[in-house]
Amino acid sequence: MPTEDYVQVPPPQAYFEPINWHRTALHELGHASGHSSRLNRDLSGSFGTRKNAFEELITGLSAALTCASLGIVPTVRHTDYIASWLEVLPEDNRAIVRAASQASKAADYILGYLPDAVIAETMEGAEAA
Repeated sequence: MPTEDYVQVPPPQAYFEPINWHRTALHELGHASGHSSRLNRDLSGSFGTRKNAFEELITGLSAALTCASLGIVPTVRHTDYIASWLEVLPEDNRAIVRAASQASKAADYILGYLPDAVIAETMEGAEAA
């Protein structure tokens, strides 16, 4: 569990496609939304554990939801990533429902920080497409 509260992603120039910086940042913001001062999810799982798999499932879904809300086309990698974490939780047939609920809360939390003008512009662009 990280001891410091910040989001770190490589600079946009590190990505072959600039839009992937936004996708990555939204995924990492999904993790940050779980901090005890925000949505207070259990972030204690280390890599490869069920707790970590569940958190990755939440953030994968949250990233897909926030991308879609902002007009950023989620990639096939989003679905592959989500599917890979579902494989870790095969005996829990309600994991996806619980994760989707928490992902929706995370997406709402993240999107709640956008200025209204950005949301309106995003919606106008989506309607024009």
